[in-house]
Amino acid sequence: MFSHIMLGANDLDASVKFYNALLGAVGGKPGVQDRHRYFWRHAGSTFSVTTPINGEPATVSNGFTLGFSADSVEQATKAYEAALAAGGTAIEDAPGWRGDERMKLYLAYLRDPSGNKVCLMHRPPKPQ
Repeated sequence: MFSHIMLGANDLDASVKFYNALLGAVGGKPGVQDRHRYFWRHAGSTFSVTTPINGEPATVSNGFTLGFSADSVEQATKAYEAALAAGGTAIEDAPGWRGDERMKLYLAYLRDPSGNKVCLMHRPPKPQ
């Protein structure tokens, strides 16, 4: 449904460290630099961070959440912990199950070094 996601960053090095840790824990390879931005490609998706090309500071979008899929609770937790160790900040409730019998999701929320809200989500398979 989307072609790519790109976030602005004021400290590109801190963002690369954060996203290499987070995305590496869910199976991604380290980001590749292209001029003033980095790209991560995995499972048909493209994610990138950039210093804004207009020279203005990057700002956080109110109400925006960037969600990354995890194959399991363990993978989501590993990615969350790796991202925290790489400069992320824990926010909201502790990682865990949310929802009810209609839709249960394992969610882990944090902020990246630029303040963007990030979520790791594991959706269990639907019962047969």
